[in-house]
Amino acid sequence: MPKDYDKDAYPEPPRQTPLVDKQTALPNPALILSKLFYYSVDLPVTTFRGVIEGIQGDKKSHYYHQAFRRVPELTECQEGDYLCYYEAEMQWRRDYKVDQEIVKVIQERLRACQQREGHSYKQNCGIELQQFNQVSKAFHSRYGDLGAYASSRKCLMKQKERMMEEAQKA
Repeated sequence: MPKDYDKDAYPEPPRQTPLVDKQTALPNPALILSKLFYYSVDLPVTTFRGVIEGIQGDKKSHYYHQAFRRVPELTECQEGDYLCYYEAEMQWRRDYKVDQEIVKVIQERLRACQQREGHSYKQNCGIELQQFNQVSKAFHSRYGDLGAYASSRKCLMKQKERMMEEAQKA
């Protein structure tokens, strides 16, 4: 430090941070509310959940691995069995969503390969391209041209029309 350093103008910083003087003797209301919530809601719920999970043990159910049983298709339903119609419709919608996700996964793989390979992707991503073409063609043959209000009944009628066209060609 230079010799002309003025200690009165620039005092040395304190060795320890001084404590903040409280302005009031009342406790902080936010702290009181947070502790009240913790002890009245959070702690009992957490304790209860821990007890239930301890009882269940290895029988944990994972919501993202929900397994639905396969139900009869619309062609297998008895006439006038509306519950069977509903179950077949819900099964068709689940299958439709699964098929959409399959197409998305294959498409992402193809895009990743195209990004990785650059201009020579047609040579190096032949398997991914062939797989994408096959999956998208199968998806379109089953679900294409159904419109915005697609249902299992419309899909079944489309399949029947396609079968009839193929029978006429043969």
